[in-house]
Parts: sequence; structure tokens; C-alpha cells
Amino acid sequence: MKSFTIQEINAILEGELVGNTDQKILGLEEIDKAGNSQITFIGSRKYAQKWDNSNAAAAIINEGLKAEPGENRALIRVKNADLAMAKLLEVFIKEPPHFDVDIHPTAVIHETATIGEGTKIGAGSYIGKDVVLGAAVIVYPNVTILDETKIGAYTVIWSGTVIRERTEIGAYCIFQNNVSIGGDGFGYRPREDGRGLLKIPHIGNVVIGNDVEIGANSSVDRAKFSSTIIGDGCKIDNQVQIAHNCVLGRSCIMAGASGLAGSVTLGDGVVIGGSASIKDHTTIHSGATVGAGSGVLADVPAGKTVLGYPAADAREKLKEWVACRNLIK
Repeated sequence: MKSFTIQEINAILEGELVGNTDQKILGLEEIDKAGNSQITFIGSRKYAQKWDNSNAAAAIINEGLKAEPGENRALIRVKNADLAMAKLLEVFIKEPPHFDVDIHPTAVIHETATIGEGTKIGAGSYIGKDVVLGAAVIVYPNVTILDETKIGAYTVIWSGTVIRERTEIGAYCIFQNNVSIGGDGFGYRPREDGRGLLKIPHIGNVVIGNDVEIGANSSVDRAKFSSTIIGDGCKIDNQVQIAHNCVLGRSCIMAGASGLAGSVTLGDGVVIGGSASIKDHTTIHSGATVGAGSGVLADVPAGKTVLGYPAADAREKLKEWVACRNLIK
């Protein structure tokens, strides 16, 4: 088990140490749950008020918040407690699941596949025809990667993920459990004879940039033609739907259970709140934010925050809700 003195932790965080503790720090925990061998974090006045009753040995705290360390306890003052906590979490991170051999004997790898140096492939995984895996790719057990897919170096693919044919994926990506990449888009038309629905073929692919993370049970559909594109640095939460022919710019964030209908375009740095839904053929321009649970039916200008259903300027929507509440008092 890793353990650190408070002085060692302060050296890592490059903060201002106030007070002291002789207790070795064994991990991190929320302020209400922390024990006397753990460090917590305080990012707002709400949590600063809980410090006196916390059992934590130490806390990372934002500059400007009022708190005293107390007996045999310490505070580390930093500019941003959230970022400092993330840095410390990297120090305490546990080793990933172990591979006894780099390529498990039960993995099925097509003879035409190219496997990069240092790549590991777990039990029961399938690597298809003409697949190219870069250096140090990690494929955990029971992953399927179908024909002509290309995956960049140091990408990590967790169990249950299916990556369909002709997908292109960059380096340093992370796909959590049961991600689906490159499935058919949702496209149907009524048959001319009126007997049911005609399935529209989707013959495109998915292109994913570098440093993209996609959460568990999320789906990215292949394009009808051309490509569904996810730009560098995008972070996608669990149970997110990205439909055919969507294009995401760089460093977009989509929170859990949100969804993009077909041919939606996101600029750079767009934030989509949890359970928000975006209508097809809509453009959300760079730097815009869509509030949780909102329904976007029209384009959103750059930098704008929208909220509600149908989504509108957040400030105007809040005023509208207040007015409605006052009407029924």
C-alpha cells in the first residue's frame, strides 16, 4: 500500500503547507467519509464548513477559503483544489489488471493483422482482417475489433467493447466497458408498397481523434456515407448516443445519457449536459453549453449557454420559469 508524509504530498502539489500531521496518508476520500489516514479536498465554502467535524488527517483547500488545520492536522493551500486532487489521484492510482502473457492463447488474431510492439491482447478477444494496432495498445479480454480498423498507439480498450469494420482511432484513447463503435446508424423509410420500413444502408465509417475517452455503454454510429467524426480530446460519458454523420470538434464534453441525432455538428469545446438531446442537422458552435435535460431544436451560437425544452438562452429561460412560478402563487 502506498503511503506518504504530508510533506511529501505538499512537495507533489507545490502548495502552501499550513499545520502538520505525523499521520501517514494512505489515500483520498470525501470530507464526510475520510478517516485519519486519508486526505480530503475543499473547493468551496460549503465544504470548508465541514472541516472541523471531519476525521481527515489533511485537506487540499482552495486559496481564500477560511479554515484552520487543528491539532495534528494539516491544510495544503492551492489555487485549484480540484486540479490538485486530480494530480494526487494519479499518485495513488492502482496497477491495472495484469496480463500473464502479452497475447493470450485464446485470442483470435487474423493472419493479416498488424500488431504493434508492446501491444497486449486479452483472452477471448478477436482481431479481424487487416486490422492495424499501434504500439502499446491494451486490448482487455472479450473485445472485438473488426476488419480494416486502425488504432493508434497507447489506446486502451476495455472488455465488451465492439469496434466495427473500417473504424479509424487515434493514439492515447480510452474506451470503457461495452462501448460500441461503428454500428449502423438509425435510418429507415416507409416502403413504396406500404409494407413496413426499408432499412437505409450506412456505408461510411467512424473516425476518432487522439486522446478521446468514451464511457461505458456509449455508442458512436457509422456514417451513412463519409464519416462520423469525434475530434481530439473529446470526453464522452456513459450511456451517450452519437448518431450517424455527427461531427464533434476538439475537446467537447458530453455528460451521461445525452444524445446527438444524425448529422449534428459540435464546434470546439462544446459542453452537453446530462440527458440533453440535440435535434438532427443542428449546429452547436464553439464554446457553447447545453444545460442538463435540455432539448436543442435549433442552432446555438458560439459561447451561448442554453437551457430547457425547447432550449433557449439560459438567463431568459430562468426568468421565464420564475415568472411562471409567480403566476401560480
